[in-house]
Amino acid sequence: MRDHEISQRQACQLVGVDPKTVRRRRPPDCPEIREEMKEIAGKRRRFGYRWIGTLLERKGMLMNHKKLYQLYREQGLSVK
Repeated sequence: MRDHEISQRQACQLVGVDPKTVRRRRPPDCPEIREEMKEIAGKRRRFGYRWIGTLLERKGMLMNHKKLYQLYREQGLSVK
């Protein structure tokens, strides 16, 4: 809707959709981050998700701590 001169509210009203049901699309997961997390966790078994996040930041891979924890759990990684 940025390309058009109409607001989201007006567009929803025009189409007949409740604006509260229109959601933004989530950005796709980056497989490079998942692979890098696995690699770091394999080398450093005692590192938790926070320390892995710090190492990813040093490599230029920034993300929210909640997203980092979600990926950490989805990968089945844990401190051993």
